[in-house]
Amino acid sequence: MKNLKVHPGGRYLETEDGAPFFWLGDTAWELFHALTREEAEQYLQKRAEQGFNVVQAVILAEMDGLRTPNAYGRTPLRKNAAGQYDPLLWDEGGYSYWDHVGWILDKAGEYGIYLALLPTWGDKYQQAHGVGPEIFTPENAGAYGEMVGRRFGDRDNLVWVLGGDRNLAAYADYRVNEVLARGLARGEEKRHLTTLHPSGEQSGSRFFPGAPWMDFYMIQSGHGRRALPNYRFVEADWALTPAKPVLDAEPRYEDHPVGFRPENGYFDAADVRQAAYWAVFSGSLGITYGHHSVWRMNREPSEYFPLAWQEALERPAARQMRLLKELVLSRPFWERRPAQELLAQNREGSNHMAACRGEGYAFCYTPNGLSVPVRLGLLGGKEIRAEWFSPRTGERIPAGSFPNAGVREFPAPSRGQGEDWVLCLDGKEA
Repeated sequence: MKNLKVHPGGRYLETEDGAPFFWLGDTAWELFHALTREEAEQYLQKRAEQGFNVVQAVILAEMDGLRTPNAYGRTPLRKNAAGQYDPLLWDEGGYSYWDHVGWILDKAGEYGIYLALLPTWGDKYQQAHGVGPEIFTPENAGAYGEMVGRRFGDRDNLVWVLGGDRNLAAYADYRVNEVLARGLARGEEKRHLTTLHPSGEQSGSRFFPGAPWMDFYMIQSGHGRRALPNYRFVEADWALTPAKPVLDAEPRYEDHPVGFRPENGYFDAADVRQAAYWAVFSGSLGITYGHHSVWRMNREPSEYFPLAWQEALERPAARQMRLLKELVLSRPFWERRPAQELLAQNREGSNHMAACRGEGYAFCYTPNGLSVPVRLGLLGGKEIRAEWFSPRTGERIPAGSFPNAGVREFPAPSRGQGEDWVLCLDGKEA
């Protein structure tokens, strides 16, 4: 595999040989902590078949990752003389927890998957609502980062992610993440991209705007409400200078309780697609999908985690995400930019439309199949060829050719809740 880097244009990622990289991620936070090697390979194989090329996972995991052993009975750290878990005392020997992380990282590479790797979940430096315990300080985080960088940094299929779902509330929280980033860079001699995963409805840009170690901005738009306007976070980061790529790396998960309350119902495939297309057409370098039972590798279905993880791998939106990647890669990649100016008018809430364009083409997303009013004349060519693309099935329906001038209303093939469509426009000479 080829290492990833930021494209010279500053908006998207590419492989080290210059190929466009559309990030299609999956959320598997408990991957190292919960699965055997056989289960991990089953998971990776399925996600590779579905078109995913990134998996987000955590070394020191959220679900009591210091005290509860992994599938082989191993924990990552030993206690020091004071009886506290020490991030610099790794529990080695035999098939260690750290060997298991390395095995899965290498197996992911065999399937063409990059690991967006969090050295720790945020509760290990700011417990807040988590399990903890807090073990990181500004004095030890850098040395831990250097150890992790040395251990895993020789792999190409790697991106470093700091933060771990936390709102950095104290100066020490900032310092832990900053020195951890520097430690990773020392340990691996700064081979890989680095970013920060914040808590819900925030971007990492809030905490480290323009920081030289942060190669792109990561958003967690989160799981708080239906039709949450995640595109606003993307638009805000797109407008920052200097320009950096931006990614919504945790939008609403499929089958996640809305607002964390099962009585509110669960996000479905239409909710997931809406967040994905809103983000990407607003400038996100890709998108990360998530299923509520997969991130936790849940084994016992319940009201809060309604499926077992193996069953959840086949949920509709997981199969539909590759259609977005294939659509974006079907047109010139580096030229794509947000283009709300194409829309003669827009709508609020769940009917909000998102548009993007490149040289000679444009995409307009309508979440519930309402007609799309387009200002023609902004793309090259004397005529516009129109086509409808279904984010649900990948179906393409020709919609005719028209003079490239004026405002034209494009009625979608179907309308109603979850009947989302993308209007694809391509300029051509008459």
